[in-house]
Amino acid sequence: MKGSRGILFIAILFCIACGWIIFSHEPQTASLEFIQSIDSVVGLECHDEFGIDAEGYNVIKGKIRPNQFLADILLPLNVPYNKISLIAEKSKKVFDIRKLNSGKDYTLICSTDSLKQALFFIYELSPVEFVVYDLTDTISIYRGERPIQIEERTASGVIESSLYMTLMNQNLSPALAMEMADIYAWSIDFYRIQKGDNFKLIYTVKKVGDDIVGVDNIQAAVFYHFDSPYYAFEFSQDEQTDYFDEAGNSLRKAFLQAPLKFSRISSGYTKRRFHPVQKRYKAHLGTDYAAPSGTPIMSVGDGVVTEAQYKKYNGNYVKVKHNGTYTTQYLHMSKIASGIRPGTRVRQGQIIGYVGSTGLATGPHVCFRFWKNGQQVDHRREKLPPSMPIEDKYKSDYQNHLNIWKTRLDTLSKDRPTNVYPNHGDVVT
Repeated sequence: MKGSRGILFIAILFCIACGWIIFSHEPQTASLEFIQSIDSVVGLECHDEFGIDAEGYNVIKGKIRPNQFLADILLPLNVPYNKISLIAEKSKKVFDIRKLNSGKDYTLICSTDSLKQALFFIYELSPVEFVVYDLTDTISIYRGERPIQIEERTASGVIESSLYMTLMNQNLSPALAMEMADIYAWSIDFYRIQKGDNFKLIYTVKKVGDDIVGVDNIQAAVFYHFDSPYYAFEFSQDEQTDYFDEAGNSLRKAFLQAPLKFSRISSGYTKRRFHPVQKRYKAHLGTDYAAPSGTPIMSVGDGVVTEAQYKKYNGNYVKVKHNGTYTTQYLHMSKIASGIRPGTRVRQGQIIGYVGSTGLATGPHVCFRFWKNGQQVDHRREKLPPSMPIEDKYKSDYQNHLNIWKTRLDTLSKDRPTNVYPNHGDVVT
């Protein structure tokens, strides 16, 4: 028995010694295998991409690999473990270094002596934002941004199958579809657009150097839907920016056309429908929008939540009272959004839950119901009231603004653009 205890004691001492060796060891030279695994060594050059004069230093570029931690990057470059721990602790107020994302770019600026020690580590949050870890002397951690240029573009197209595919076929950003959906959310039901509908846009993009990093905003647009033109012009009044039509009316109505940005109608409002679960004909006094589970569901207008709970047939659902006339309801959610409860005031476009198939449902969708004066109605047939138009004191300015931008839109061809910007598909103006 005593011999067994002695063996156990020796084993414990051996494990402690091994642990001390592993965690206290500080490599004196950079690992050749690590350097070779880096995506690229830029070399000795003046490299001030992040506002750091790196002349005379090695600049190394890489991407975060799956399950890679800061220690995996810095230990081979002679940054001791205790310093890495201090970096992680000091970083919390700027960026949680434990949340390095696989595939994100990073840059190392290293000394050129025999140690090849890392002096700066820069982690790129996005093409614009980055975090700098200054490892020299006292550790300094701060955020930075690359300078952004705004450039104007134009685009146009004819719908063959969907707005999204029309943009993708021209190598245009899908973000334009989202922007258009937001602008026309009160005017056009994008679930009903048809082949032959067409659009023209004047918009701006954000650029870092020669690279486009995102869509800035749409300045003017026209969408021909069922042969009717729907104009949208960005204009500011009383420091509030909105979109207005050629008559000066706001495109913003009291309600969104649908509680989801993109999906498909799987079942419409009808007094007689064969229920897929109950296997009998009954009224379906709502509109079903099919979408993947987890898709955000938005409140179609400002209002107050009156119900947010689970019921046997409705599943998880939310009901919103908008005013004395209108109430809406959203059924079969996978979950109700955090903070959404009776009495909560919500804004138009606010996420109130997520698509699911709880309750009496055969697949993921949201059943959207709409009440007018206490009666359920088909919201897609309702003429909704407009928001505030151009104020009298701005009408002259808006008319001048309208004349310029409408003329520019009308002179654009609705067909596929031919003057295409290399690698981006956007038309250069």
